[in-house]
Amino acid sequence: MRAFRIRQSSVIDRIAYDDAAATLCIEFRGTGTYHYFDVPAEVFDGFRHASSVGAFFNEHIKDRFRCQRDPGRRRFGSNA
Repeated sequence: MRAFRIRQSSVIDRIAYDDAAATLCIEFRGTGTYHYFDVPAEVFDGFRHASSVGAFFNEHIKDRFRCQRDPGRRRFGSNA
């Protein structure tokens, strides 16, 4: 698994990629971790090197890959 902390984003905290499973994990600040499936390694590499990870996410990842919230993460609060 390749993992990186994203320092220049106010929305995305960390990203990780499992090459064997072609799964991208994105940890959003305040909303949790999401898994994106069947993501090509080239997309992860572009994401990691993007000058704006938020813009890259919106253009190349969001609504393009099957996504699931991390099932191990529990939610607390009124929306739990």
